[in-house]
Amino acid sequence: MIMSDALTTILETTNAERLATGFVFTEGPLWHPDGFYYFVDIRRSNLHRLIPGKEPELVRANTGEGNGTTFDLQGRVVICEGGNRRVTRWSSDGRSEILMDRYEGKRLNRPNDVVCKSDGSIYFTDPGLRVPLAERELSSAGVYRIGPDGKTSLVADCEYPNGLAFSPDERVLYVANTRWTQYIHALELDAGGQVVRRRIFADMSSDETDGVPDGMKVDVAGRVYCTGPGGTWVFAPDGTRLGIIRTPEVPANLAFGGPDLRTLFFTARTSVYTLRVKTPGQPHPWYRVRSR
Repeated sequence: MIMSDALTTILETTNAERLATGFVFTEGPLWHPDGFYYFVDIRRSNLHRLIPGKEPELVRANTGEGNGTTFDLQGRVVICEGGNRRVTRWSSDGRSEILMDRYEGKRLNRPNDVVCKSDGSIYFTDPGLRVPLAERELSSAGVYRIGPDGKTSLVADCEYPNGLAFSPDERVLYVANTRWTQYIHALELDAGGQVVRRRIFADMSSDETDGVPDGMKVDVAGRVYCTGPGGTWVFAPDGTRLGIIRTPEVPANLAFGGPDLRTLFFTARTSVYTLRVKTPGQPHPWYRVRSR
């Protein structure tokens, strides 16, 4: 892999290791501190669990084209069920509950990706382009918030919001815009989780035709990793592009994992891959709660 000088200071290994293959379209990567990854195969509506070095196992079928995943502060899996047009939470005993499927009485479009803030609030993206016009009840695509008390709100309208991630101080919510113009929003939030200003964090337009701005994560140094054209784009906290991590298949999403959170886990089309990095990823708020 040809790397920029900036990437050589970030990556510990340069050749991606394939952990499993044979899927249709992998997404929703999530590290569990018990030592395994969750990921989905969207087209087959399956949720898998993978212990590195072992074969993946099917955890749940019929996920309604489950896509982005996260944990809540109790370690329960929260998932965007795109085909079912809702966000749900799954308990360890297999029970599920709907966290949100409507906004102001109107059915959501197609929830895509989701993230949990340290106060327990859940943010998710809801693009509308892939829902037939006649079936859309909401006039625009957006980013939504589910408060710890269950109250829902629209955080921001966007063209085609996709992946999202918080800055280390949680004052900025980064949102990838996938269609038409390709870029990353930076939504600056107040203490209540509402936008006080918004700006373009990074331009991701490219002549490369494979891949779009999609899944996103942030490391503890504030660098932003966003899958996109040709691979995974890495940006400094000020938006400067540091380089593109290229893997055998272009990933749609990624997560930091491993006991030290220095393993990048890529969900890339038919397979899942890992690479080692020198700086840990931003830990999920539940990890901190769990370790107390």
